[in-house]
Amino acid sequence: MTLTEKIHAEIATAGGWLPFDRFMSLALYAPGLGYYAGARRKFGQMPSEGSDFVTAPEMTPLFGRALARQIAQALSASGCNEVVEFGAGSGALAAQLIAELDALGAGLARYRIVELSAELRERQQARLAHWAGRVEWLDALPEALEAVVVGNEVLDAMPVQLIAYDGQTWRERGVVSAGEGFAFEDRDSRLRPPLLDPGHGGFVPGTVTEIHPQAEAFIATLARSLQRGAAFFIDYGFPEGEYYHPQRRGGTLMCHQAHQADADPLVAVGDKDITAHVNFTGIALAGQDAGLVVLGYTSQANFLLNCGIADLLHGASLGERAMAHRLLAEHEMGELFKVIGFAPLLAPFDALGFERGDRSHKL
Repeated sequence: MTLTEKIHAEIATAGGWLPFDRFMSLALYAPGLGYYAGARRKFGQMPSEGSDFVTAPEMTPLFGRALARQIAQALSASGCNEVVEFGAGSGALAAQLIAELDALGAGLARYRIVELSAELRERQQARLAHWAGRVEWLDALPEALEAVVVGNEVLDAMPVQLIAYDGQTWRERGVVSAGEGFAFEDRDSRLRPPLLDPGHGGFVPGTVTEIHPQAEAFIATLARSLQRGAAFFIDYGFPEGEYYHPQRRGGTLMCHQAHQADADPLVAVGDKDITAHVNFTGIALAGQDAGLVVLGYTSQANFLLNCGIADLLHGASLGERAMAHRLLAEHEMGELFKVIGFAPLLAPFDALGFERGDRSHKL
């Protein structure tokens, strides 16, 4: 059975209409068929490599080296000796973190990776073979964690619900079969943007946006597991007031294939990534409601500068400096990407990465 056939079968079983978050879950994660479950190479610098997009660790090891400064501080503050990474991609970030944490004498005893993709797990195992005795792969979040948790571009890949405003009410957008392909269809629903009245007048008819119950549930589950340590998530997104600004009428849903972006998730299903920007207010509230404290929230540029990336640039090659500039520049990744940190309620600390430029008050 192909992925398209599987989705058509699920649509039929569901009565002819599938919520978009279920469609997105199948498109990305259906075992053996979905985008992240297949053998296609996802991460790389250029489309000629057969990749679809590039993440910060693939651009320059300075990203992981700077992040390691924050992780080392969190390990020391919490008394932990373990790091857990969610969705480790090509393994580039794990390699950078382990090497730099060892160089810093951070006392890292074990590095664990929660990875759902068998293909990516194989790539990670090959890349991290040097530390084979200290790296462990997990299929799911452990019930109890005493570790520093890290996730780079993980939350954006979690399935989202789509909602559309017709001028009077919000309706949920789902997927129906349309011949051999798929089409959108809106149905009545109680779903609406968080904290807004159903008839909020600021939105114009035709507005489409996303809500993020799965990402928020993931943070709540992590909160219940994290007995000691900290958690840091790096991703593109906005606080709620910006996310649901009336001028953002098209939402943030985006697809990536061969280093080109498009906004149609219903074509080339399984052959491209589907993402949505993160509502960091919802992420922060989910953590707080489940017993975590927000250590800070800021732009990626502020975070990396606080973690000493400027010092790491001394002695770096011109190419490395150019890539680091992309991590920091406001018109590149420096402002669009944000970092949020959490710790158990009774064990907060002054996290290095949020020392200057903390924006928690804007969440």
